[in-house]
Amino acid sequence: MGEVEKTNHSGVTEFIILGFSEFPEMQLLLFLVFLIIYLLSVMGNLLIISTVCADPHLHSPMFFFLINLSFLEICYVTVTVPKLLAVLIAENKTISFIQCMTQMHLFLFYTSTEFYLLTAMAYDRYVAICNPLRYTIIMNRNICTILAIVSWIIGFLDPFPQVTVISQSSFCRSNEINHFFCDMTALMTLSCSETSVIETINYIEGSLFGFTPFTLTIISYVYIISAILKLGSAKERQKAFSTCSSHLTVVLLFYGTTFGVYVKPQSVYSMGLNKQLTVVYITAIPLLNPLIYSLRNKELKGSLWKAKNRKLFFFRN
Repeated sequence: MGEVEKTNHSGVTEFIILGFSEFPEMQLLLFLVFLIIYLLSVMGNLLIISTVCADPHLHSPMFFFLINLSFLEICYVTVTVPKLLAVLIAENKTISFIQCMTQMHLFLFYTSTEFYLLTAMAYDRYVAICNPLRYTIIMNRNICTILAIVSWIIGFLDPFPQVTVISQSSFCRSNEINHFFCDMTALMTLSCSETSVIETINYIEGSLFGFTPFTLTIISYVYIISAILKLGSAKERQKAFSTCSSHLTVVLLFYGTTFGVYVKPQSVYSMGLNKQLTVVYITAIPLLNPLIYSLRNKELKGSLWKAKNRKLFFFRN
């Protein structure tokens, strides 16, 4: 399917995802790289979920949110990478209009949800360090459940305005998406409809649903760091900081890559650069998060080590 007639979206029944067609000689290598990353991401996050669920000592608010985050990362990488693998190895580059809109919505859904889950986790660390005597009262099961549910609901509802507007746009330039999934920015470049509405929605929602959780997370860590610095000994400060270091690392990684992709001056924007940054953003975070928590969190690392020893003992016998 080549050029699409100047008509509304009903004339477009499918799109063609170009993927990394600019590197024809590297398709097999890229397939193997992304397949390994995908499998490691899924297995790593499943390992965290199963370990936390199996160990009663890890049944705390912090690890409750970590289970939500790990499940989110599995969904996040699954909504984009399998289609990319099909594009690379089977040359199945077509995606239907409805599937494309669904993929875009799910991608935005999981991205927005992660913003709020990380904010809930920052609040949990704030209460644990700044108000430890009331921690179990404040962060009770009901509050944790509400925070998680609200994060998922906001994340699910957030993309509807953008997806609705784009789905009603006219795609008259081409049906070839210069990306490896149905990225909103890539689709906007194909539209011959007025894009000011979607740009305004992105600006408003970006400020509300992006910078609001970011600001709340920053405020939480200002109080956390202030409380840690007031502790008497270096050992106490190190112990307090170790309880939030893994989460802080994930926050810096997520916001750093997100802003690197979406908050760039228009003068330096290019679709090729956007695609390259996005592939790092999509694949690195789900892969690195399990490593960060398993290596930097002493409780989780200890539980994983015990599980490994139990398996070794089982196989020896």
